[in-house]
Amino acid sequence: MLRTVNLQIARSSNSLTRTSLIGVRTLFRSLSYGRAVSVPRISPVRSFNPSKLKIIPSQNLKSLRGPLLLFSRSYVQIRTDPNKKTYLEQYATNLTSLAKEGKLDPIIGRDEEISRAIQILSRRTKNNPVVIGRAGVGKTSLVEGLAQRIVRDEVPESLRGKQLYNLELSSLIAGAKYKGEFEERLKGVLDDIDESVVIFIDEVHMLLGLGGSGQGSMDASNILKPKLAKGLRCISATTLDEYKIIEKDPALARRFQPIILSEPTVADTISILRGLKERYEVHHGVRITDAALVSAAVLSNRYINDRFLPDKAIDLVDEACAVLRLQHESKPDEIQILDRHIMRIQIELESLKKETDPVSIERRESLQKELDLDNEELSRLTKIWDAEKEEIDSIKNAKANLEKAKIELEQTQRNGDYRKASELRFALIPDLEKKIELSNKKDSNGNVVTETMLHDSVSSDDISKVVARMTGIPTETVLKGDKDRLLFMEDSLRERVVGQDQAIKAIAEAVRLQRAGLTSEKRPIASFMFLGPTGTGKTELTKALAQFLFDNESNIIRFDMSEFQEKHTVSRLIGAPPGYVLSESGGQLTEAVRRNPYSVVLFDEFEKAHPDVSKLLLQVLDDGKLTDSLGHSVDFRNTIIVMTSNIGQDILLSEKPTKREEDSGNISPKIQQSVIDEMKRHYPPEFINRIDDILVFNRLSKKVLRSIVDIRIKEVQERLNEKRMKLNLSLEAKDWLTDHGYDHFYGARPLNRLIHKEILNSMATYLLKGQLRTGETVNVIVKDNKLVVEPNHAEGEEIEQKLEK
Repeated sequence: MLRTVNLQIARSSNSLTRTSLIGVRTLFRSLSYGRAVSVPRISPVRSFNPSKLKIIPSQNLKSLRGPLLLFSRSYVQIRTDPNKKTYLEQYATNLTSLAKEGKLDPIIGRDEEISRAIQILSRRTKNNPVVIGRAGVGKTSLVEGLAQRIVRDEVPESLRGKQLYNLELSSLIAGAKYKGEFEERLKGVLDDIDESVVIFIDEVHMLLGLGGSGQGSMDASNILKPKLAKGLRCISATTLDEYKIIEKDPALARRFQPIILSEPTVADTISILRGLKERYEVHHGVRITDAALVSAAVLSNRYINDRFLPDKAIDLVDEACAVLRLQHESKPDEIQILDRHIMRIQIELESLKKETDPVSIERRESLQKELDLDNEELSRLTKIWDAEKEEIDSIKNAKANLEKAKIELEQTQRNGDYRKASELRFALIPDLEKKIELSNKKDSNGNVVTETMLHDSVSSDDISKVVARMTGIPTETVLKGDKDRLLFMEDSLRERVVGQDQAIKAIAEAVRLQRAGLTSEKRPIASFMFLGPTGTGKTELTKALAQFLFDNESNIIRFDMSEFQEKHTVSRLIGAPPGYVLSESGGQLTEAVRRNPYSVVLFDEFEKAHPDVSKLLLQVLDDGKLTDSLGHSVDFRNTIIVMTSNIGQDILLSEKPTKREEDSGNISPKIQQSVIDEMKRHYPPEFINRIDDILVFNRLSKKVLRSIVDIRIKEVQERLNEKRMKLNLSLEAKDWLTDHGYDHFYGARPLNRLIHKEILNSMATYLLKGQLRTGETVNVIVKDNKLVVEPNHAEGEEIEQKLEK
């Protein structure tokens, strides 16, 4: 038991420290004034000699007090161990130290924003800038640029010598199991901050609500407010959308001074990439051409629309370098192919080793000669590969040494070691730069090697391939290597759609105009309204267009507008309003385009939709974007908008000729204008004015229908190729399909049904009966004015063969 006198002494000692709590430190100090006593309930040590306890002067007692509560384990760990880090060092990263060590990437541009941040930090009150911008525009990089300026003394006197710390909220939260532990850590960090420290809090909106876990508790923002009011220098960063959370708390928002960080232009992004080029070359051990940097900025701005510059351009360069680096670390394709071929020869030689017949012996000798030649070629290629790898590694090491030398030069200049700085500037650095500049693939005699196996430079083509993999666009499209295809686009489309030359020409011209870069980048690639009778190829032309542009017919986002006849169904395109069922799932149209921005959007049977649909598409056709119910702006600039309609069908069909053979299928200009006028009566002028072209499809003539028969038979043949069967139609059979497969009102759609009924149904029956077999030719003829599929075997022949076996 502790004696009363010890408690009295402890109480007296406490009065010196001006605290009402008697803690363990105070009790142990009071024990030092008496003789040896037994302390069974305080310590496991049975005998305690106060004379061995270090006597601490009373005037130093106050310095022992910490900001933490009585019996706080974390207090004892931090305050009693001189090697332990302070709260600030434990939960924050010193950016100025990283800048001195050269571990931060160089910052290009943003001079105006950094100067604005310095001005706010130099204020007497409310000196807390908050950097607001989209994800990836460089908010954190701006703060790193400020740290580099502080290290280089390129700041006013009020900021010289300051330490810039990045507070990591994740570390602050991690492991805080008990109530109040997070607030304790945050309070400790804020108490460790003095006038020489500037704190940076990324994603500052996360502080709102942290720590507020019950009645009477306050969240982290309320702990931060008094410090901000008393002159704490704090830089924070957040996005435009998340800053709205801070604005809901006016007391916190008024203490921050916003700095809006806009997305850099393509030209600014190219400058940023040139500044980062050396760092990525050193890291990956490759060269990066300037054309690759320009392509990364231009292509990312053109094809990657859901992210922001410069982040998306930097990612393209980084991934292209990584791809090239992996190629260097693995065997080239030529060596791998040769290795596999040698392995096959060795396996065959091993199997022929014990054979004694003349054919096997001759084969073995031939294989041995082939193996010797392959081994010789493999040895030659391996030497070239090893030499190239050695050269690339040498250049990589030279660049790494150059980077270290430049960092060391800055450090020696700051430390005043001008002799060492002179050696670096005028001896080591020039030698390394000369070595890198003159590095070429040379042989032992110093001659440039013409045969190379490793591609050591990142080019614009490499960037284009990365873009193609990220977005799903065909590589030829990104590489602009489809010029020949575009020039003959009409021929490709006519392979699937015939008789609509005017519509095909209009579509091809619109696509070529866009690919040449002569159209506005703020609108979709093109928008069309297809008018004409049913079954004339409107939807089929859309599928052919998707196949041509994206090498995949499934790149069509199709909407049957008969599902959107009611007013309330229009919201399904952009999503239900907040509070309704599925309000957070987004719209059918917006989500489909957001996930697949390079596609053909087809609104089929558009005249059946509610009039509000056309109003909804006004923004899409004019500005190339649409905002969904969640507030996301969806980009339509890389889509082709196609609307099909049967408006004016009665006008088109009224021009029926007296004889079928005399019908050329062409629509007279007068009838075309009548159909267009009919459409204009259905839709408002502002909608009609935003459509690029209104195309009226021709009727199908007998000649055109004969071509369609060939196309449909070719499609059936592609399905039969899996069974190794061939479909053979006589000329009379094709003529019979042409005569019976066309209807003036339904176009070519009856032809598909006729092929199924007269040919495929009979083939299915014969296949099941065994009268047609895999690998055979199926003959279709006309007999008694009927289409007949001839079986190749009599019924029951297969059964008899099985019984004989």
